[in-house]
Amino acid sequence: MNNIKSKKLLLSSITTCIALSFTSQVQAEDSVFVGHLADMSGPTAFVGKNYANGVRDSLAYINAHGGINGTKLESETIDYAYKVPQAIAAYKKWKSRNNMVAMQGWGTADTEALISFVARDQTPVFSASYSGHLTDPTGKNPHTKKPAPYNFFYGASYSDACRGLVQWAADDWKSKGSQGQPKFTHIGANHPFPNAPKAACAEYAQELGFNVLPPVVISMKPGDFKAQCLSIKSSGSNYGYIGNLGGSVLSLVKSCNTVGVDIQFMSNIWGGDKNVFKAAGEGIKNYIFPTMTPFWNDDVPGMKLVHEISKMSDESGKEERVHHYMRGVCSTYFMKEAMEWAKDNGGITGENVKKGMYVKKNWVPEGLDGVCLAANWSNEDHRGINQVNIYKGNYNGGDIQIEKVSEVTLKRRDDWLGY
Repeated sequence: MNNIKSKKLLLSSITTCIALSFTSQVQAEDSVFVGHLADMSGPTAFVGKNYANGVRDSLAYINAHGGINGTKLESETIDYAYKVPQAIAAYKKWKSRNNMVAMQGWGTADTEALISFVARDQTPVFSASYSGHLTDPTGKNPHTKKPAPYNFFYGASYSDACRGLVQWAADDWKSKGSQGQPKFTHIGANHPFPNAPKAACAEYAQELGFNVLPPVVISMKPGDFKAQCLSIKSSGSNYGYIGNLGGSVLSLVKSCNTVGVDIQFMSNIWGGDKNVFKAAGEGIKNYIFPTMTPFWNDDVPGMKLVHEISKMSDESGKEERVHHYMRGVCSTYFMKEAMEWAKDNGGITGENVKKGMYVKKNWVPEGLDGVCLAANWSNEDHRGINQVNIYKGNYNGGDIQIEKVSEVTLKRRDDWLGY
Protein backbone atom coordinates (compact mmCIF):
# COMPACT_ATOMS: atom_id res chain seq x y z
CA MET A 1 0.00 0.00 0.00
CA ASN A 2 2.83 2.36 0.89
CA ASN A 3 4.51 1.51 -2.43
CA ILE A 4 1.35 2.55 -4.33
CA LYS A 5 1.18 5.86 -2.43
CA SER A 6 4.88 6.47 -3.11
CA LYS A 7 4.39 5.83 -6.81
CA LYS A 8 1.38 8.19 -6.88
CA LEU A 9 3.37 10.91 -5.09
CA LEU A 10 6.28 10.41 -7.50
CA LEU A 11 3.97 10.60 -10.51
CA SER A 12 2.30 13.70 -9.10
CA SER A 13 5.68 15.32 -8.51
CA ILE A 14 6.82 14.57 -12.08
CA THR A 15 3.55 15.95 -13.49
CA THR A 16 3.96 19.12 -11.40
CA CYS A 17 7.54 19.59 -12.60
CA ILE A 18 6.48 19.19 -16.23
CA ALA A 19 3.63 21.67 -15.72
CA LEU A 20 5.92 24.18 -14.01
CA SER A 21 8.48 23.76 -16.77
CA PHE A 22 5.82 24.32 -19.42
CA THR A 23 4.47 27.36 -17.54
CA SER A 24 7.99 28.78 -17.23
CA GLN A 25 8.55 28.28 -20.96
CA VAL A 26 5.26 29.98 -21.82
CA GLN A 27 6.06 32.87 -19.48
CA ALA A 28 9.49 33.16 -21.06
CA GLU A 29 7.83 33.48 -24.45
CA ASP A 30 5.59 36.29 -23.19
CA SER A 31 8.62 38.58 -23.42
CA VAL A 32 12.30 38.43 -24.29
CA PHE A 33 15.03 40.96 -23.54
CA VAL A 34 17.14 42.84 -26.10
CA GLY A 35 20.03 44.99 -24.93
CA HIS A 36 20.83 48.19 -26.83
CA LEU A 37 24.23 49.88 -26.65
CA ALA A 38 24.35 53.43 -27.99
CA ASP A 39 26.68 56.41 -28.05
CA MET A 40 24.52 59.43 -27.27
CA SER A 41 27.18 61.60 -25.63
CA GLY A 42 30.61 60.35 -26.71
CA PRO A 43 32.85 61.07 -29.71
CA THR A 44 30.58 59.27 -32.20
CA ALA A 45 27.29 60.72 -30.92
CA PHE A 46 27.09 62.95 -34.03
CA VAL A 47 25.79 59.90 -35.91
CA GLY A 48 25.18 57.58 -32.95
CA LYS A 49 22.00 59.38 -31.93
CA ASN A 50 20.47 58.94 -35.38
CA TYR A 51 21.22 55.23 -35.55
CA ALA A 52 20.09 54.66 -31.95
CA ASN A 53 16.77 56.39 -32.68
CA GLY A 54 16.23 54.05 -35.62
CA VAL A 55 16.72 51.04 -33.34
CA ARG A 56 14.59 52.40 -30.47
CA ASP A 57 11.73 53.49 -32.71
CA SER A 58 11.76 50.09 -34.43
CA LEU A 59 11.62 48.21 -31.13
CA ALA A 60 8.71 50.40 -29.99
CA TYR A 61 6.88 50.00 -33.30
CA ILE A 62 7.31 46.21 -33.27
CA ASN A 63 5.84 46.04 -29.75
CA ALA A 64 2.96 48.33 -30.72
CA HIS A 65 2.10 45.94 -33.54
CA GLY A 66 2.10 42.59 -31.78
CA GLY A 67 5.75 42.08 -30.92
CA ILE A 68 7.29 38.85 -32.13
CA ASN A 69 4.01 37.11 -32.94
CA GLY A 70 2.71 37.93 -29.47
CA THR A 71 6.04 38.02 -27.63
CA LYS A 72 6.97 41.45 -26.29
CA LEU A 73 10.47 42.83 -26.74
CA GLU A 74 11.76 44.15 -23.43
CA SER A 75 14.75 46.44 -23.95
CA GLU A 76 17.06 48.94 -22.32
CA THR A 77 19.22 51.55 -24.06
CA ILE A 78 22.51 52.31 -22.35
CA ASP A 79 24.59 55.29 -23.43
CA TYR A 80 28.08 53.90 -22.94
CA ALA A 81 29.68 57.04 -24.45
CA TYR A 82 31.95 54.94 -26.71
CA LYS A 83 33.88 53.49 -23.75
CA VAL A 84 34.74 49.81 -23.98
CA PRO A 85 34.71 49.03 -20.21
CA GLN A 86 31.18 50.47 -19.90
CA ALA A 87 30.04 48.40 -22.88
CA ILE A 88 31.39 45.19 -21.34
CA ALA A 89 29.78 46.04 -17.98
CA ALA A 90 26.41 46.65 -19.65
CA TYR A 91 26.65 43.36 -21.54
CA LYS A 92 27.46 41.39 -18.37
CA LYS A 93 24.60 43.06 -16.49
CA TRP A 94 22.08 42.21 -19.20
CA LYS A 95 23.22 38.59 -19.39
CA SER A 96 23.09 38.04 -15.63
CA ARG A 97 19.96 40.04 -14.73
CA ASN A 98 17.82 40.10 -17.86
CA ASN A 99 18.64 36.82 -19.61
CA MET A 100 19.32 38.77 -22.82
CA VAL A 101 18.64 36.79 -26.03
CA ALA A 102 20.08 39.35 -28.49
CA MET A 103 21.78 42.72 -28.53
CA GLN A 104 21.75 45.75 -30.80
CA GLY A 105 25.30 47.08 -30.56
CA TRP A 106 27.27 50.08 -31.74
CA GLY A 107 31.04 50.66 -32.01
CA THR A 108 33.95 48.67 -33.40
CA ALA A 109 36.22 48.65 -30.34
CA ASP A 110 33.50 47.38 -28.00
CA THR A 111 31.95 44.96 -30.51
CA GLU A 112 35.33 43.37 -31.21
CA ALA A 113 36.11 43.26 -27.47
CA LEU A 114 32.88 41.31 -26.90
CA ILE A 115 33.38 38.69 -29.65
CA SER A 116 34.47 35.91 -27.28
CA PHE A 117 31.79 36.78 -24.68
CA VAL A 118 28.90 36.61 -27.12
CA ALA A 119 30.21 33.43 -28.76
CA ARG A 120 30.47 31.73 -25.36
CA ASP A 121 27.02 32.93 -24.30
CA GLN A 122 25.39 32.29 -27.70
CA THR A 123 24.08 35.86 -27.87
CA PRO A 124 23.59 37.26 -31.37
CA VAL A 125 24.86 40.83 -31.65
CA PHE A 126 23.58 43.07 -34.43
CA SER A 127 26.15 45.85 -34.42
CA ALA A 128 26.53 49.22 -36.07
CA SER A 129 30.18 48.34 -36.48
CA TYR A 130 30.77 46.95 -39.96
CA SER A 131 34.29 45.78 -39.23
CA GLY A 132 35.40 43.07 -41.62
CA HIS A 133 36.85 41.27 -38.59
CA LEU A 134 33.27 40.33 -37.63
CA THR A 135 32.45 38.50 -40.86
CA ASP A 136 34.23 35.15 -40.40
CA PRO A 137 32.10 32.91 -38.13
CA THR A 138 34.45 29.91 -38.29
CA GLY A 139 37.89 31.51 -38.15
CA LYS A 140 39.01 29.65 -41.27
CA ASN A 141 40.72 32.67 -42.83
CA PRO A 142 44.29 33.39 -41.64
CA HIS A 143 43.43 37.11 -41.50
CA THR A 144 40.65 36.52 -38.96
CA LYS A 145 41.50 37.77 -35.48
CA LYS A 146 38.81 35.71 -33.73
CA PRO A 147 35.95 33.55 -35.04
CA ALA A 148 32.73 35.61 -34.75
CA PRO A 149 29.83 33.12 -35.03
CA TYR A 150 27.31 35.35 -33.23
CA ASN A 151 28.15 38.71 -34.84
CA PHE A 152 25.96 40.20 -37.57
CA PHE A 153 25.54 43.63 -39.14
CA TYR A 154 23.43 45.17 -41.87
CA GLY A 155 25.58 46.64 -44.62
CA ALA A 156 28.82 46.07 -46.48
CA SER A 157 31.85 45.76 -44.22
CA TYR A 158 34.09 48.78 -43.79
CA SER A 159 36.69 46.90 -45.83
CA ASP A 160 34.28 46.13 -48.68
CA ALA A 161 32.89 49.67 -48.68
CA CYS A 162 36.43 51.06 -48.94
CA ARG A 163 37.20 48.56 -51.70
CA GLY A 164 34.10 49.79 -53.52
CA LEU A 165 35.31 53.37 -53.16
CA VAL A 166 38.79 52.69 -54.53
CA GLN A 167 37.21 50.76 -57.39
CA TRP A 168 35.16 53.89 -58.13
CA ALA A 169 38.32 56.00 -57.79
CA ALA A 170 40.20 53.84 -60.29
CA ASP A 171 37.37 54.31 -62.79
CA ASP A 172 37.22 58.04 -62.01
CA TRP A 173 40.96 58.40 -62.66
CA LYS A 174 40.63 56.72 -66.06
CA SER A 175 37.47 58.60 -67.02
CA LYS A 176 39.26 61.92 -66.48
CA GLY A 177 42.08 60.84 -68.74
CA SER A 178 44.58 61.26 -65.93
CA GLN A 179 48.09 59.98 -66.56
CA GLY A 180 50.44 58.03 -64.33
CA GLN A 181 49.76 56.12 -61.13
CA PRO A 182 47.06 57.58 -58.85
CA LYS A 183 48.00 58.08 -55.19
CA PHE A 184 45.80 56.88 -52.31
CA THR A 185 45.92 57.87 -48.63
CA HIS A 186 44.07 56.50 -45.61
CA ILE A 187 43.18 59.33 -43.18
CA GLY A 188 41.93 58.58 -39.66
CA ALA A 189 42.64 58.05 -35.99
CA ASN A 190 44.81 55.23 -34.70
CA HIS A 191 41.71 53.50 -33.34
CA PRO A 192 39.90 50.19 -34.11
CA PHE A 193 37.09 51.93 -36.04
CA PRO A 194 39.11 53.80 -38.72
CA ASN A 195 41.82 51.12 -38.65
CA ALA A 196 39.39 48.26 -39.39
CA PRO A 197 39.60 48.52 -43.20
CA LYS A 198 43.05 50.13 -43.45
CA ALA A 199 45.19 47.13 -44.44
CA ALA A 200 42.50 45.39 -46.49
CA CYS A 201 41.66 48.50 -48.50
CA ALA A 202 45.33 49.37 -49.07
CA GLU A 203 45.98 45.91 -50.49
CA TYR A 204 43.08 46.22 -52.91
CA ALA A 205 44.12 49.74 -53.91
CA GLN A 206 47.58 48.40 -54.77
CA GLU A 207 45.94 45.57 -56.70
CA LEU A 208 44.05 48.19 -58.75
CA GLY A 209 47.25 50.08 -59.53
CA PHE A 210 47.30 52.80 -56.86
CA ASN A 211 50.42 54.07 -55.18
CA VAL A 212 49.41 53.69 -51.53
CA LEU A 213 51.00 56.41 -49.42
CA PRO A 214 51.63 56.25 -45.65
CA PRO A 215 48.44 56.81 -43.65
CA VAL A 216 47.77 60.23 -42.13
CA VAL A 217 46.66 60.17 -38.48
CA ILE A 218 44.05 62.64 -37.21
CA SER A 219 42.17 62.60 -33.92
CA MET A 220 38.61 61.29 -33.58
CA LYS A 221 37.86 64.63 -31.91
CA PRO A 222 37.53 67.97 -33.75
CA GLY A 223 40.76 69.92 -34.00
CA ASP A 224 43.14 71.94 -36.12
CA PHE A 225 44.43 69.53 -38.77
CA LYS A 226 46.32 72.02 -40.96
CA ALA A 227 49.63 70.21 -40.34
CA GLN A 228 48.16 66.93 -41.52
CA CYS A 229 46.56 68.64 -44.51
CA LEU A 230 49.90 70.20 -45.49
CA SER A 231 51.38 66.69 -45.34
CA ILE A 232 48.64 65.44 -47.67
CA LYS A 233 49.24 68.39 -50.00
CA SER A 234 53.00 67.82 -50.19
CA SER A 235 52.47 64.10 -50.90
CA GLY A 236 50.38 64.90 -53.97
CA SER A 237 47.76 62.34 -52.97
CA ASN A 238 44.85 62.16 -55.38
CA TYR A 239 42.29 60.18 -53.37
CA GLY A 240 41.85 60.22 -49.60
CA TYR A 241 39.72 57.76 -47.63
CA ILE A 242 38.43 59.36 -44.42
CA GLY A 243 38.06 56.77 -41.66
CA ASN A 244 36.67 59.12 -38.98
CA LEU A 245 33.24 60.71 -38.56
CA GLY A 246 31.39 63.77 -37.24
CA GLY A 247 33.31 66.78 -35.96
CA SER A 248 36.64 65.25 -36.89
CA VAL A 249 35.60 65.07 -40.56
CA LEU A 250 34.37 68.67 -40.49
CA SER A 251 37.68 69.82 -39.03
CA LEU A 252 39.61 67.90 -41.68
CA VAL A 253 37.62 69.31 -44.59
CA LYS A 254 37.86 72.89 -43.31
CA SER A 255 41.59 72.62 -42.48
CA CYS A 256 42.41 71.17 -45.89
CA ASN A 257 40.38 73.88 -47.65
CA THR A 258 42.30 76.52 -45.70
CA VAL A 259 45.69 75.26 -46.91
CA GLY A 260 44.50 74.55 -50.44
CA VAL A 261 44.63 70.76 -50.63
CA ASP A 262 43.48 69.42 -54.01
CA ILE A 263 42.29 65.89 -53.23
CA GLN A 264 39.21 63.79 -53.85
CA PHE A 265 37.82 62.95 -50.41
CA MET A 266 35.97 59.66 -49.97
CA SER A 267 34.47 58.81 -46.59
CA ASN A 268 33.37 55.74 -44.71
CA ILE A 269 29.61 55.25 -44.34
CA TRP A 270 29.45 57.28 -41.10
CA GLY A 271 31.43 60.20 -42.51
CA GLY A 272 28.94 61.38 -45.13
CA ASP A 273 25.37 62.64 -44.64
CA LYS A 274 23.30 65.80 -44.96
CA ASN A 275 24.20 66.93 -41.45
CA VAL A 276 27.90 66.88 -42.36
CA PHE A 277 27.18 68.87 -45.52
CA LYS A 278 25.12 71.46 -43.63
CA ALA A 279 27.83 71.91 -41.01
CA ALA A 280 30.71 72.06 -43.49
CA GLY A 281 28.99 74.54 -45.78
CA GLU A 282 30.86 75.54 -48.92
CA GLY A 283 33.76 73.33 -47.86
CA ILE A 284 31.92 70.30 -49.18
CA LYS A 285 32.61 69.85 -52.89
CA ASN A 286 32.10 66.61 -54.83
CA TYR A 287 32.35 64.64 -51.58
CA ILE A 288 32.11 60.88 -52.21
CA PHE A 289 30.47 58.57 -49.67
CA PRO A 290 28.73 55.15 -49.58
CA THR A 291 25.22 54.30 -48.41
CA MET A 292 23.26 51.11 -47.75
CA THR A 293 19.78 52.65 -47.83
CA PRO A 294 17.92 55.30 -49.83
CA PHE A 295 17.27 58.75 -48.40
CA TRP A 296 14.30 60.03 -46.41
CA ASN A 297 12.41 61.57 -49.32
CA ASP A 298 13.18 58.87 -51.89
CA ASP A 299 10.13 57.26 -53.47
CA VAL A 300 10.53 53.57 -52.62
CA PRO A 301 7.82 51.26 -51.23
CA GLY A 302 9.48 50.53 -47.89
CA MET A 303 9.91 54.18 -46.95
CA LYS A 304 6.23 54.27 -46.01
CA LEU A 305 6.93 51.87 -43.12
CA VAL A 306 10.06 53.81 -42.12
CA HIS A 307 7.99 57.02 -41.88
CA GLU A 308 5.47 55.22 -39.66
CA ILE A 309 8.25 53.86 -37.44
CA SER A 310 9.68 57.38 -37.15
CA LYS A 311 6.42 58.60 -35.62
CA MET A 312 7.17 56.56 -32.49
CA SER A 313 9.44 59.43 -31.39
CA ASP A 314 8.21 62.18 -33.73
CA GLU A 315 4.42 62.18 -33.77
CA SER A 316 4.34 65.06 -36.26
CA GLY A 317 6.20 62.99 -38.84
CA LYS A 318 8.04 66.12 -39.94
CA GLU A 319 11.56 65.27 -38.80
CA GLU A 320 13.80 64.32 -41.71
CA ARG A 321 15.92 61.31 -40.81
CA VAL A 322 19.41 60.73 -42.19
CA HIS A 323 20.36 57.40 -43.74
CA HIS A 324 21.98 56.18 -40.50
CA TYR A 325 18.46 56.05 -39.00
CA MET A 326 17.30 53.75 -41.81
CA ARG A 327 20.18 51.35 -41.16
CA GLY A 328 19.10 51.16 -37.52
CA VAL A 329 15.64 50.20 -38.75
CA CYS A 330 17.03 47.53 -41.09
CA SER A 331 19.25 46.04 -38.37
CA THR A 332 16.30 45.73 -35.99
CA TYR A 333 13.97 44.23 -38.58
CA PHE A 334 16.42 41.54 -39.66
CA MET A 335 16.66 40.60 -35.97
CA LYS A 336 12.86 40.67 -35.69
CA GLU A 337 12.34 38.20 -38.52
CA ALA A 338 15.08 35.89 -37.21
CA MET A 339 13.25 35.94 -33.87
CA GLU A 340 9.98 35.08 -35.58
CA TRP A 341 11.60 32.04 -37.18
CA ALA A 342 13.14 31.09 -33.82
CA LYS A 343 9.77 31.26 -32.07
CA ASP A 344 8.31 28.80 -34.59
CA ASN A 345 11.34 26.51 -34.37
CA GLY A 346 12.02 25.78 -30.72
CA GLY A 347 11.72 29.16 -29.03
CA ILE A 348 13.40 32.56 -28.99
CA THR A 349 16.87 31.69 -27.75
CA GLY A 350 20.15 33.16 -28.90
CA GLU A 351 21.11 29.95 -30.67
CA ASN A 352 17.79 29.79 -32.53
CA VAL A 353 17.93 33.47 -33.49
CA LYS A 354 21.35 32.79 -35.01
CA LYS A 355 19.93 29.87 -36.98
CA GLY A 356 17.12 32.14 -38.16
CA MET A 357 19.70 34.41 -39.79
CA TYR A 358 20.61 31.66 -42.26
CA VAL A 359 17.14 30.62 -43.41
CA LYS A 360 16.29 33.20 -46.08
CA LYS A 361 18.21 34.06 -49.22
CA ASN A 362 18.16 37.45 -50.94
CA TRP A 363 16.37 38.50 -47.79
CA VAL A 364 14.58 41.83 -47.45
CA PRO A 365 12.47 42.31 -44.28
CA GLU A 366 8.75 42.47 -44.96
CA GLY A 367 7.52 46.00 -45.65
CA LEU A 368 11.00 47.40 -46.26
CA ASP A 369 11.37 46.81 -49.99
CA GLY A 370 13.65 49.38 -51.54
CA VAL A 371 14.96 50.44 -48.11
CA CYS A 372 17.01 47.44 -46.97
CA LEU A 373 19.31 45.78 -49.50
CA ALA A 374 18.81 42.03 -50.06
CA ALA A 375 21.04 40.15 -47.61
CA ASN A 376 22.56 36.68 -47.53
CA TRP A 377 24.15 35.27 -44.40
CA SER A 378 25.45 31.70 -44.05
CA ASN A 379 27.03 29.75 -41.22
CA GLU A 380 30.40 30.11 -43.00
CA ASP A 381 30.14 33.72 -44.20
CA HIS A 382 28.65 36.68 -42.33
CA ARG A 383 29.17 39.17 -45.16
CA GLY A 384 25.45 39.79 -45.47
CA ILE A 385 25.73 42.64 -48.00
CA ASN A 386 28.32 42.97 -50.75
CA GLN A 387 26.74 45.89 -52.63
CA VAL A 388 28.03 49.43 -52.17
CA ASN A 389 25.99 52.40 -53.42
CA ILE A 390 28.24 55.41 -53.97
CA TYR A 391 27.02 59.02 -53.89
CA LYS A 392 28.43 62.48 -54.47
CA GLY A 393 27.39 65.35 -52.20
CA ASN A 394 27.65 69.12 -52.64
CA TYR A 395 26.60 71.95 -50.34
CA ASN A 396 25.59 74.11 -53.32
CA GLY A 397 24.86 77.31 -51.41
CA GLY A 398 22.67 75.54 -48.88
CA ASP A 399 20.64 73.64 -51.50
CA ILE A 400 22.34 70.35 -50.72
CA GLN A 401 22.57 68.10 -53.76
CA ILE A 402 23.22 64.36 -53.54
CA GLU A 403 23.51 62.20 -56.63
CA LYS A 404 24.29 58.53 -57.13
CA VAL A 405 27.50 58.04 -59.10
CA SER A 406 28.08 54.29 -58.94
CA GLU A 407 26.92 50.94 -57.64
CA VAL A 408 29.67 48.44 -56.91
CA THR A 409 29.06 44.77 -56.14
CA LEU A 410 32.10 43.19 -54.50
CA LYS A 411 33.13 39.61 -55.11
CA ARG A 412 32.92 37.31 -52.09
CA ARG A 413 36.58 36.45 -52.26
CA ASP A 414 37.73 33.86 -49.74
CA ASP A 415 40.84 35.89 -48.89
CA TRP A 416 38.64 38.85 -47.93
CA LEU A 417 36.58 36.95 -45.36
CA GLY A 418 37.19 38.29 -41.85
CA TYR A 419 39.45 41.01 -43.26
